[in-house]
Amino acid sequence: MIPARYAASRFPGKLMQDLNGKTVILRTYEAAKNTGLFQEVYVVTDSEVIYSEITENGGKGIMSKKEHECGSDRIAEAVEEMDVDIVVNVQGDEPMIDKESLVKVLEVFRGKDAAKIDLASLKAPLQDWKDVENPNNVKVITNKEDFALYFSRSPIPYPRDENAGVTWFKHIGIYAFRKQALLDFQRLPMLKLEASEKIEAIRYLEYGKNIKMVETTVKGVGIDTPEDLERARQLLS
Repeated sequence: MIPARYAASRFPGKLMQDLNGKTVILRTYEAAKNTGLFQEVYVVTDSEVIYSEITENGGKGIMSKKEHECGSDRIAEAVEEMDVDIVVNVQGDEPMIDKESLVKVLEVFRGKDAAKIDLASLKAPLQDWKDVENPNNVKVITNKEDFALYFSRSPIPYPRDENAGVTWFKHIGIYAFRKQALLDFQRLPMLKLEASEKIEAIRYLEYGKNIKMVETTVKGVGIDTPEDLERARQLLS
C-alpha cells in the first residue's frame, strides 16, 4: 500500500513533480511492483489527480472515503475488508525502493521474535552530524533486541558523552504491519507525544505495540523538499 496525499505541508504537490520523465508517485508505484514481493500494489489517495495518474498508467488506485491525518489511517481504511495478513506501507515520496531492505523487513515475521511483532520498519546509520540535527530526518533508538524505544526529530540519544560510541539511526519510512495493528491504530486517538513530534510511529509505541527495527545501509531518497527532488533526479540520471 502506498499512501499518497497531494497537499503535503513541506512540499505541496511533490508526488506529481516530474522525476526524469515520470511523476514521483508513478515511479514509486512501479518500483514497488518491480520488486516482485507483493500479491498486489495499490496507491491509496484522497486526490483525484494522483488516482488518475496511477490508473491511467495501468496501476491500481483506491480513493479514500474519509479525511485522514496520516498514512496508517489511510491504509487501515483501505484494507479493512481485505483478506490479508501482512500489509506493507511504502511511502509515496520514496521512489528508490530497495528490494533487499524490503525482504529483510518481511523476514522478521518468520523469525524468532515473530509472535511479539506488531509491525516492522527500517533504520539506517547516519554519518554526518548535520543529518542527525536535521528535523526532517526522523531518528530512532532501540533496545538490545532491536525493538523501537522512541522516535524523534531531535538528535536521540543526545551526545552528553561524545566518547560513548553511539551510532545515530534514521528511520526509513517503510513499514510492514500485521493487519490487526493497523485496524487498532485507526481506532486509537492521537496522544501528546505523537502530536508534538508529528511522527505516526509514536502512536504505536504509546499504546504498547512492538515495532521491530531492521538495519539497512540503504538510506533511499525521501523527497521532502525541492532540493531532495533535484538530488533524486541526479541519482536517476
